[in-house]
Order: sequence, then structure tokens, then C-alpha cells
Amino acid sequence: MKWLMVFLAAWLVLLAYDFSQFQKNNMIEPYSQFVVALNRGDVSSVSVGKETIEGVLKTAPPGRPKQFIVERLDDPDLTKRLLASGVTVSAVHENSFFRDLLSWIVPALVFVLIWLFFTRRFGGISQGGGMLPIGKSRARVYVEKDIVTRFDDVAGVDEAKQELREVVDFLKNPRTFSKLGGRMPKGVLLVGAPGTGKTLLAKAVAGEASVPFFSINGSEFVELFVGLGAARVRDLFQQAKAQAPCIIFIDELDALGKARGLNAIAGSSNDEKEQTLNQLLAELDGFDSAIGVVLIAATNRPEVLDPALLRSGRFDRQVLVDKPDRQGRAKILEVHMKAIKTEPAVSPDFLASLTTGFSGADLANIVNDAALIATRRQAEAVAMQDFNSAIERVVAGVERKSRLLGPHEKRRVAFHEMGHATVALSLGAGEEVHKVSVIPRGIGALGYTLRRPIEDRYLMDRSELEAKLAIALGGRASEVVFFDDISTGAADDLDKATEIARAMITRYGMSAQLGLATYEREGAPFLASGARAFEYSEATAQRIDAEVSRLLDKAMSTALETVKSYRSMIEEGASILLVQETLDAADIKRLWQKSQRRMAA
Repeated sequence: MKWLMVFLAAWLVLLAYDFSQFQKNNMIEPYSQFVVALNRGDVSSVSVGKETIEGVLKTAPPGRPKQFIVERLDDPDLTKRLLASGVTVSAVHENSFFRDLLSWIVPALVFVLIWLFFTRRFGGISQGGGMLPIGKSRARVYVEKDIVTRFDDVAGVDEAKQELREVVDFLKNPRTFSKLGGRMPKGVLLVGAPGTGKTLLAKAVAGEASVPFFSINGSEFVELFVGLGAARVRDLFQQAKAQAPCIIFIDELDALGKARGLNAIAGSSNDEKEQTLNQLLAELDGFDSAIGVVLIAATNRPEVLDPALLRSGRFDRQVLVDKPDRQGRAKILEVHMKAIKTEPAVSPDFLASLTTGFSGADLANIVNDAALIATRRQAEAVAMQDFNSAIERVVAGVERKSRLLGPHEKRRVAFHEMGHATVALSLGAGEEVHKVSVIPRGIGALGYTLRRPIEDRYLMDRSELEAKLAIALGGRASEVVFFDDISTGAADDLDKATEIARAMITRYGMSAQLGLATYEREGAPFLASGARAFEYSEATAQRIDAEVSRLLDKAMSTALETVKSYRSMIEEGASILLVQETLDAADIKRLWQKSQRRMAA
């Protein structure tokens, strides 16, 4: 800022000088008029300079000043003529020092400012005195006044918070832990899906302990020059030791700590990344946690980390930051709903039941979307309908009312979605039908059936999986029964059903023909060709395909029988959908109860 003020002051001075010269140049008169006045004997005195002649006339024309300025031309006899005419002649000593000084200072000042801009743009001047900060870390340092996040601001991850409270206690009272000879873990690895609050937890630890917080992304260590990553790792730990007790937080650790050798398997290598990882391992071995430096890292891909990072003495403790359960989701919603104005009827617990599988970031996004939707309709407070719209937007995509379906297509979509809803109501599978709509959403969905789990589930038995298969094929079954034909609308349903059926055979051991062996494993992200790795023979592959087809055929038969049994309910529901385009939970419940009474009679 000081350099900028100096530059502006110099620029203003130069501008003022140029303005004065501009005004002076505007006063210059033609040389011919000066000669005429001289011959007429009307010139009183002149001052001769290198470039101009300034003088005073004896008499001036009306409305004109007596002073004049003309440009000096190459006229050898001028001095003789001036003296012969009795004109007082004097010389002007022009001092160009100030102008010459500005002509040197301003370009140099501009160069210095450009140099400072680029050095600050790239992080400052390096320790070696060079222009570019090759060895400097880009860690952003947050002190206590900047970090206002506390554990109370993080909800839904109580177990993770309990694990991290020990880190806070250690940073506040390190002697308490060393009294019995124990030591604090050098590194804490936060593992969890994206959006579960890993970064927020790390900031909460720093906020609770009131210590400096060094935050850097794993990808920021590796850049253009070879050896840059290793130098930045060293610099980061040096800064941390100088400000201990403190916290170093490395986000997206998998970008830095990927297992060595994986690049070679993939047909390429990256020695720079491996050097950076080696330096990180050396720093973890070299610093003593007793000085009060705690390393916290976060990743959503722990399976790709180098085993050397996870051994004892480095990242000693792994903390799982999982997606919240129903109670956790309700607490997260309560935290975010404090910032908006809601109607009394809005229940965080009910919203938690509608958002099974959502992460903390998803829930924050839903609350914000609901507030925006309420703002668009100019409401005084956010209502339940706004939250429902926000949830549907996340689950099914944005409504596309501009995509107009023809009468035949709309009728087919209505029967298709009613087929899903009816089979789901009949078989249950631990879910409730919340909404049915024929309004296109997202990229390819021409309609949707929104179901929500009755409770959080962490395992499923075979009968529930078979029911899910039948529900997925309910739309295709409805098309077969009511149109005696099939369409491309079931493409996504078939894909999901095939995935469930193949998992039942190859991973869950739910086939009497193939036994208890598993033939595929979940999560193999690093394969040389990107193709699936088969661990069975071609004959076994044929038996797997046959079993998958058998499960799908059985599910299709179940769906067809259900659709035929509830034919009148599907027809009635489809006719309502064609008029009002949406069936809510109350409409669906009324149709189901009416159908049950009809069948009982």
C-alpha cells in the first residue's frame, strides 16, 4: 500500500508537470507574427531559450495579452536584428533536472511495483533470497481471532468429536498427558465421504484449543519445479514448530500421499510426488508431538494411501466421519435452520426422515435451497413445502416444466410411475411412497416416484433385495400390462435392477447355484486398463449371468402379478396424474386404502 501511494504521488506530479507544459504550448504563437511585430518595432523585450522565445510587446491588439511565446527557429541574424531594433535581449537558463529525474524514477518505480506484485502473487520471497518462493509453503495461517468454529457448530458426528476432544485437551494441557508417560498421537486421519464435515471438525479443534491453524490442500505441495513439494513440506513444519502449540491440517491427503508404485502400474511415474511423500514421512518421524504440533489430515479415499503413512508413529489414529444417522441429521438441520426463519410446523426430525443417506453438506444445501424457494414465492417464513421442493431438487433434479410431453407419452409415464408406486406399496421393502409425479426432472427423468425409508438401515436380507428388484421393474411391468408394449423409459430401472442382482450373486453369496464364494470386490479404483478384474473362469461367468437373469425374471413375474392385482388402483392413480401431475403422500394413502377395501369386498 505504501508503494502504491508513492507511485500515485509521482504520477500526479508528472501529470501536473505535463499539464503546465500543455498550457504553455497552447500559448505559442506563429513565428511569422513575431517577425512582423519585430519589423514594426513593436517588441519591447525578449528572453531567448533553447526551444522558445518569450517576449513582451509594446502595444497589444484588443483582447490579446502583451506577453507572447514563439518556437525558436534556426535564424542566425535574429540577435543582430533584435539589437538593431533596440529590443532588450536576455537568455533563459532552462533547468531540466526535475523532468529528467522523473523520466528515470517513474519507469523504475513501475518495474519495482510489477516485481512486488509477482512475488506476492506467488507467495513472497524465498528464504534463499530468490524472486520466486520455491521453498515456501502456501499454508494459510488462522489465529484464534479468525477461527470462531467450535464443537457446538458441528453436529451429527458425536463419536468423531469425542475422539478429537483429546487432541484439544492435549494442546491446552500437554503436561497432563506426559505425567504418566503417555504421548499424544502425532497424526490424526479423518476418514469419511465428501461433505461429512472433516474440514469443519479440524477447524473446530483449532477453535476449541485457541491455537494457530495451518491449513493446506494436498495438491498445493506439488507444482512446476522438481523438489518444490519436498521443500514446502519442510517449510510448513518449520513454521509450525516456530508457532507451537498449533495444528497442521492437510486436506485431500490422497493427492499427496497416494501409494507409491500405483503410477508405475498405470504406465506412468511421478518422482516429484514420491519425493514429496518421502519428505512428509521424514517430517512425521522427525518431530516430537510433545512440542505441541498436531497433524490432522482428511481424505475420502483411504484405500489409496501409502501404507507407510498409516503405520504406528505417523498417523496413529484414524477417526471415521461417517454420514449422519436420523438423529444426527436432525441435529445438523437444527444448526443450519437457526440462520433462517421457519414456520412452526417445520420439524427437523421429520425432515431427517426424508433425507436418509444425506451428508452434512447436502443438508446445509437443502436448508439454503428451501430459504431461496420461499424467497422466490415472497413468503414470510420457510414452510414445509419449501423443504420438500428442495429435497426433491436434490434427489430427482430440477423441474423442467418447459419440456412438454405429448398426450401418449404423458399417459405412458403416468402408468409407469404408478407401477413403481403400487409394487412398492404392496411389497413394502422397508420404504414408504412419499410422492409420485409426471413432471420431467433433471437430465432424462420424465417422471419419478419418491420413496423414503421407514428407518435407517445398515443391512438388508435377501427378501428385501428381491422386493427392491420387483419395485425397480414395476414400471416396465405396468407398461406391459396396460400397453402390451415396452419403451425406453425403463432403461435406468433396468440398470439399477441388474446392479442389485449381480451384487446378490457375486458379492453377497445369495445364490444356491454358486454357493458362498464372492467373485467381485467392492472398490477397486486403480486398475491398469480401467476394466473390471474377473476372478473366475468363463464357465463361472456364464453361470453368474444365468443366475442374474433368473433373479430378474423372478422379480419381473412378481411385478406383473402385483400390477394385475391392483389394476384398478393404477388406472385411477394414472388418471389423476394426467390432470394434476402430482400425487402426494395423502393422495397415495387414500388410493391404497380404497384399493384394499375393494379387494376385501
